[in-house]
Amino acid sequence: MFDALTDRFEGIFTRLRGKGRLSEGDVDEVLREIRLALLEADVSFTVVRGFVARVREATVGLELSGALNPAQQVIDIVHQELIATLGGETLRITYASKPPTVVLMAGLQGSGKTTASAKLARWFKGQGRNPLLVGADLQRPAAIEQLRTLGRQVDVPVVSRDDAIGGEGGDPVEVAENAIAEARRLGRDVVIVDTAGRLSIDQELMEQVRQIAQVTEPQYTFLVVDAMTGQDAVTTAENFHQALELDGVILTKLDGDARGGAALSVKEVVGRPIAFASNGEKVADFDLFHPDRLAGRILGMGDVLTLIDRAKEAFDDQQAEEAAARLMEGQFTFVDFLEQMQQVKKMGPISGLIGMLPGVPKELRNQEIDDGELGRIEAMITSMTTEERLKPDIIDGSRRARIARGSGSDISEVNALLDQFRQMQKMMKGMGLGPKKAKKGKKGKKGGRVTPKGGHPKGPQAARTVPGLPDPGEFRLPGV
Repeated sequence: MFDALTDRFEGIFTRLRGKGRLSEGDVDEVLREIRLALLEADVSFTVVRGFVARVREATVGLELSGALNPAQQVIDIVHQELIATLGGETLRITYASKPPTVVLMAGLQGSGKTTASAKLARWFKGQGRNPLLVGADLQRPAAIEQLRTLGRQVDVPVVSRDDAIGGEGGDPVEVAENAIAEARRLGRDVVIVDTAGRLSIDQELMEQVRQIAQVTEPQYTFLVVDAMTGQDAVTTAENFHQALELDGVILTKLDGDARGGAALSVKEVVGRPIAFASNGEKVADFDLFHPDRLAGRILGMGDVLTLIDRAKEAFDDQQAEEAAARLMEGQFTFVDFLEQMQQVKKMGPISGLIGMLPGVPKELRNQEIDDGELGRIEAMITSMTTEERLKPDIIDGSRRARIARGSGSDISEVNALLDQFRQMQKMMKGMGLGPKKAKKGKKGKKGGRVTPKGGHPKGPQAARTVPGLPDPGEFRLPGV
């Protein structure tokens, strides 16, 4: 969503390099370009004016630091201002002293409110809570069925008018009120109420949501807005806030190709933070909104923390440790490779992951990467027999032809995969400790092996100390 803005900022900062001190003329030129970049990104004019004024105040007469050049110092100032504009800090969710904690979801029709409700329920489950979804949208056709379908995906129960709490036909306010009692009976400590939306704001919509808020007394009232709608999203948030006293905003479709002005405007205009953000269609593409991480991505600094969070969620710890141990002993096979590749796919599109890596050139970051390439590699590996995956050296010409036919590939593609895999095995054997080398180590007190003199430890932790391997804090994707 912020690719164009990122490119503009990179161009601005590139031209600052080499300057020992920033003159007032330099600052004016930089601020003029920053102003244009933000306006082109559909950021509110009021927000842009305040943003530029604060950056000017911090930048004029900026002396060259001993550690940072002017470009880096300006980037730091702009980075801090972006974080403040996006909300400053990540929202910390607190819970009602007497369960359940009620979350009221409001928004216009088509903003993704029902889907966001299910995603939020999944997030609460990840926090160790037991949520309940309430279908209080009794107007939109199939809204309740949609919520039930999503509820099954995230394994969270859904109650609405056709349950004992409502009755056929039902009143949304009555359904929501009875759902609170039902949550207490079921031992559910979080209740997420999905309310009705409209194509535009009207008095009937606001009155209904106000009544539901009165009977449910929500701990949080979140407005779901479509980030693709730009400044209209900010206007919608203002109107809802006047009627409901919002606690935060949930931005959906943040992975879209819009300019992103809503994300940069809503906090300063409405006075309420962005609480959560949805970055895709899957129920897992949803998390707390981190202003510092998004600011870093906008400025091309990457987002390693989000990448780490995704990796923790996608990768099985035990499988990863076992694979690391085999890898360092030179026993890494196509079975391990296939498992790792399938887990990487769970983290999302490769192009999105590359965008989170710091220092990635603009040309690579903006390149369209075909995720189908992983599928083709997976097809070739799954066309191998178990013996072939464990012992790739036995794959001769006839076996390669069979693998190519089974995966719909060319023999040249199979050859390329085998060659690359052998090179990777050879490299890992050179960095790892083979079984023969390990026998030279001295025995510890309990009979276990200790690190040989001048050698490196075996097992999952070996990668942390082997010279030549990336620092544990760095992330490198296969083939990137």
